[in-house]
Amino acid sequence: MSAQHTGFSRRGWVLFAIMSVVWGITYLFIKEAVATFGPPAVVSARTILGGLILLPFAIRSGALRAAWRHWPWVLAFGLVEMGGPFLLLSHAETRLPSGLTGLLVATVPLFSVVIALLRGDRTALAPARLGGLLVGFAGVAIVVAGPGLFPQGQGSMIAIGEIMLTAVMYAIAPFIIAHKLADVPSIGTITLALLAIGIGYLPAALLSPHEPPTVRSVASLVLLGVICTAIAFVAFFALIREVGPVRAPLFTYINPIVAIALGTVLVNEPLTLGLLVGFPVILIGCWFAATGGRLAPRPPSAAQPGRRP
Repeated sequence: MSAQHTGFSRRGWVLFAIMSVVWGITYLFIKEAVATFGPPAVVSARTILGGLILLPFAIRSGALRAAWRHWPWVLAFGLVEMGGPFLLLSHAETRLPSGLTGLLVATVPLFSVVIALLRGDRTALAPARLGGLLVGFAGVAIVVAGPGLFPQGQGSMIAIGEIMLTAVMYAIAPFIIAHKLADVPSIGTITLALLAIGIGYLPAALLSPHEPPTVRSVASLVLLGVICTAIAFVAFFALIREVGPVRAPLFTYINPIVAIALGTVLVNEPLTLGLLVGFPVILIGCWFAATGGRLAPRPPSAAQPGRRP
């Protein structure tokens, strides 16, 4: 049986760490890329590049053909995980500080619990898991809290709405993978979705205004496509299949820590008291939300007797 019904396995924790880092650095790369490229261009470039990197592997394994047979759900996944969020994030980051963006995106696990409850799953209401979710989110709030966190103005309010909509879509996407695309090879789903979204945004990308590109913006765009898209989505699918669609988004609690740490190291942003206090709180919350307070996953027979792996 997969660990998704019993807690985090060692492999699950490794994938969790990978996603925490890989999508934590995304904020920095987006910030650099949108400095010269328009948001549609950032979305199109990173998805097409990610798709082209994975395309030979998807074709060779036959996964692309398998994904094409389920193209409506593949496209639905692409829209809620890439098409909408990538554009909304890119636009919002032109108006919001990264700390606030990270805090709002960190609501994804909370929305995941709501979706699970609507689907009839009551396991997320276990006191230890639900308490862990709330403690983890409180830790994120401690980390990013500070003067000027919530900017004023209509533009900023719209940007906050964009991030909240992004969080809802990010919460929906793992359920599509787990319940509609579970039998489709992940690399086929990822490749087809990336290329569909990238090509769909290409006309807007070519027509959108942009500044002369810099070395930093081009490098950030390439890294977005290679690391934060191609590699990240392979790890993301593996994490969902390992721990389930409710626990998988917990790494969004760690992403702001990575973003702030990079700011401290690369651009000499101050190491705040909020980071020192909030980070341990986040780790404690994530552990309880992921494991329910158990030191190891329960054996399959104890978790759900008779259920097939």
